[in-house]
Amino acid sequence: MSDIKLKRITIQNFKSLYDVSFEPGRVNVFIGANGSGKSSVLEAVGLLSAAMTDRVNAASLQRKGVRLSTSALYKSKFLSIEKESKTVNFSVEWGLNGHDYGYVNHMTVPNDDDAWKYFAESVTCDGESVYGRSNASSAKLNNKIGYFTISEALSGKDYVQAAKYIGDYGIYQPDTLTLRGTVADPIQTNPIGLNGGRLAEAIQDLLHEEDGDMMFGSMFMEDMLELIDWASEFKVSKPKKSILNPGVPTTQQIIEFRDKYLKDTASFTGYDASEGALYVLFMLSLAMHEKAPKMFAIDSFDHAMNPRLARKVTEVFTNKIIEENKTVFMTTHNPLVLDGLDLSNDDIRLFTTDRNKHGHVEIRRVQVSEKLLKMDQPLSRLWINGVLGGVPELL
Repeated sequence: MSDIKLKRITIQNFKSLYDVSFEPGRVNVFIGANGSGKSSVLEAVGLLSAAMTDRVNAASLQRKGVRLSTSALYKSKFLSIEKESKTVNFSVEWGLNGHDYGYVNHMTVPNDDDAWKYFAESVTCDGESVYGRSNASSAKLNNKIGYFTISEALSGKDYVQAAKYIGDYGIYQPDTLTLRGTVADPIQTNPIGLNGGRLAEAIQDLLHEEDGDMMFGSMFMEDMLELIDWASEFKVSKPKKSILNPGVPTTQQIIEFRDKYLKDTASFTGYDASEGALYVLFMLSLAMHEKAPKMFAIDSFDHAMNPRLARKVTEVFTNKIIEENKTVFMTTHNPLVLDGLDLSNDDIRLFTTDRNKHGHVEIRRVQVSEKLLKMDQPLSRLWINGVLGGVPELL
């Protein structure tokens, strides 16, 4: 079975995204000033995912990690637009098994309850209509439910595969207290939780022995420990008084570390470990775990990581995403993350988000050009110096 290749995503009238379109790769990194629309892009994809494969309401959006706003804030309300659109519009195009598919959705925001309504919905294959409905359709269809997964016209294996790939999307935002196991994860999605509350379980699944070598997913343990340079070992165990204070709230399974500079008897848990180590484990678990979504997002990828560590983790993480045929959308404010991206690989794409004079978000792909090559500077330096865009206009 072939893998899905996303070709284009279009978003209209959603928050600050008045009319944007971009062509994603496997790894998609968004950079920009605070408030430039990076997180809104991730949330728009979340809303698209819910609309295509389920329904759109507070429960479905929360499961995908989308912030819940008031109805008035979901739809673009720019001063420069005299007549507001009635609908928020989304579309996604993808390739699969030699065919080109497209899904288009027009929705109205909630009014008397929290349910979004389907104003129009259509699916195409190789430019030909496969399914469509609208308010003008003669058939009496529930306008609060998406029909992509229940229409007989879309029951073929290609449509089922696309629904699974896009429908499992979620926005992951690891949180230190949740990763440490002291706070419950509000969205405990399989296998790791949107905030990392099931990290120990995910790690347990990935740890195994292969031909006498200890492995973490598809990585040799020694390669993994290079990223956590103070650790000689990590494993998953049950909470016990010798390594965890009884007054500390915890989960049923905990991550146990050994520090190579300490005696073997001085093991400790994720509660006492460097938060950077937990974020590294979270990112790579998400990239390699077979039950993790094939398509997902991470908001603030660099959180809690030293800049040089963030650069190296970015390099390893992107390689694993491509190996696993996954698609990731991620935001960052750390320039060193950019130095971990191999932009000569078309699967890895960098985008800037900026607001134009009307406040509309504009998305631009950064590609390696002769001009950039002649500057002979790392991407981090080019970003800081304003060459790439995606920087605040500060005096």
